[in-house]
Amino acid sequence: MDHWTAAEAATWNRHLSALVSFTTWAQRQDLLATNPARRLTRRKTTRRGDRAIPQARLDALFADDRNALRERVLWRLLYETAARAEEILSLDVDDLDLEFRRARVISKGGAVEYVHWATGTARLLPRLLPRLPQGRQAGPVFLSDRRAPASDRRAPAAADICPVTGRGRLSYPRAEYLFKNASAELDPHGDGWTMHQLRHSALTHLAAAGRTAPELQAKSRHQHLSSLGHYVRLGEETSARITAEHDPAARRRKR
Repeated sequence: MDHWTAAEAATWNRHLSALVSFTTWAQRQDLLATNPARRLTRRKTTRRGDRAIPQARLDALFADDRNALRERVLWRLLYETAARAEEILSLDVDDLDLEFRRARVISKGGAVEYVHWATGTARLLPRLLPRLPQGRQAGPVFLSDRRAPASDRRAPAAADICPVTGRGRLSYPRAEYLFKNASAELDPHGDGWTMHQLRHSALTHLAAAGRTAPELQAKSRHQHLSSLGHYVRLGEETSARITAEHDPAARRRKR
C-alpha cells in the first residue's frame, strides 16, 4: 500500500478494501499464515459541506457561448429534468416528446418513466435536432465527435450509431471530462463539478424553493422518501415558517 500513501482517503480505503478481501481469501486457502493487512486502518473521509452548485454559477455556465451546443443542451437537460446522467446520455431521438417537453427514460430498476424539462432546454433542443428532411430523426440524441468504428472490437451496437452521421453515442467518461473542464473556472475549488451534481443541485434548489419531499420524489423518481433527506434539510428558518403558517391560533386571528 506504499504506492497509495499520499492518496486521498477515499482512494486509500478503496484499495485497502481490495487488499483485505484478497488476503482474507488467501488465508482461507492456507496461502498466508497471517493477514498482512491487519495493521492497516481505514482513513476518515472528509466531504464538502454542500454538493449543490449555486444558482448564479449555473446560470453563468449555461449562458457561456464558448461551450458547444451539445454540451449546453446536455447540461441544461440534466439540471431541468433532475435525471441521472446515464438516463439522459442513453436517450434516442424517438424518446423525445418536444411538444410536451418530456422524454422517455429507462430508470435504474428497468422501469419506463418520463422526465420533464423547462424553457431553457426547449429553446436549445430544436437547434441540436433540426426537424428538417435532412435532420436527425433517429439514433442517439447526444453524439460523439467522431464517426464510430465500423468493424473492430470497439464498434458500438447499431442502436448507438446515428444513421445519418455515422457518429456513435457520447460516452459518460467523455461527457464528464468536458463538464469538469468547462466548470473548473467557476468552481471555487478549481476542480470542476460532476454531472451528478446537476441532479443534486436541481433537487436542492427545488427544496429551497419550498417543494415538499413527495414533490421532490416525483421529480427525482427516488423509490424511497428517505433518500431525499439531504435535499430537504433547510434549517431553523424553514421550521419556524412552517410552524407559523400552520398555527391554528394565528389563522383565527387573521379572521
